[in-house]
Amino acid sequence: MATQTKRTQSAQQSTEQGLIAATFTRLIQAFVFMLLTLFFSILIEWTGIAFDFWEPPGPRHSAQMLEQELAYLNNDFKRSVLVEKPAQFAKNFADEFYHLTIEKTGIQAAILWLAKPVPGVKDQPFRARLHLIFNALREYIVAAITVTQIFAVRIAILVLAFPAFILLSLVGLVDGLVQRDIRRWSGGRETSFVYHWAKKMLYPSLILPWVIYLAMPESVHPNYVVLPFAVLFALSVTIMASTFKKYL
Repeated sequence: MATQTKRTQSAQQSTEQGLIAATFTRLIQAFVFMLLTLFFSILIEWTGIAFDFWEPPGPRHSAQMLEQELAYLNNDFKRSVLVEKPAQFAKNFADEFYHLTIEKTGIQAAILWLAKPVPGVKDQPFRARLHLIFNALREYIVAAITVTQIFAVRIAILVLAFPAFILLSLVGLVDGLVQRDIRRWSGGRETSFVYHWAKKMLYPSLILPWVIYLAMPESVHPNYVVLPFAVLFALSVTIMASTFKKYL
C-alpha cells in the first residue's frame, strides 16, 4: 500500500514537473518568436529604405505607419472588455516596451552619444569614424526605433482583440453542440477525419494573426487581419463540436 502511494505521488510530481517544463518552454518559444518577428519587421523596413520602395521614402514611412496605427486605436478601439481605455493602454504598453528595449538596454544612450558632434578629429579619431558611420546609417536607426514602437502598438491591439476569438468560439461551440445533438437524434454518422482536420486549424488560426500583423510592412486596419482568423477559429470549434462524438 505504501509502495503504491509513493508511486502515485511520484507520478503526480512527474506530471507537475512536465507541465511546468512545458509551460516554461512555451514561454521561451513565444519570446524567441517575438524577437524574430521584430527583427524581420526591421529588416523589411530597412530593405524598403535601401531600395527606395516606400512612399513616403526613408524613415518617414515608418513614422506615418505609427501615426496610422495610433489613429486606428483612437477611432475604432474606444471600448474593450479587458481595459477601460484601450488607446491609453496601447500607448502605455508601447512606452513601457520602448523603455525596456531601447532605454534599459543602453541603445538610446549609445545613439545620443554617437549623434553628438565630435570636438576634434585629431583628438578622437575613433569617435569621429563612429560619428560618420552613424550619420550614414541615421535613417536606418530611426526607422528601426519607430518599427519597434509600431511592433509594441500592434501587440497591444492583438491583446485587445483576443476577446473576439473567445466570443466567436463560444458561439461556434454552442452551434456545434446543437448540430451534434441533431446528428445524434437523427442517426447521423461520425466523421473523425473532419474532426482531426478541424483540430489542426486551431493552432494556425491563433498564431498566424500574430505572424502576419506584426510583420506587415504597411498599415492595415486590424479588423482585416484579426476577424478572418477569429471566424476561422470559431468555424474550427464548430466543426469539432459537431463531429466530436455521436454519444457523450
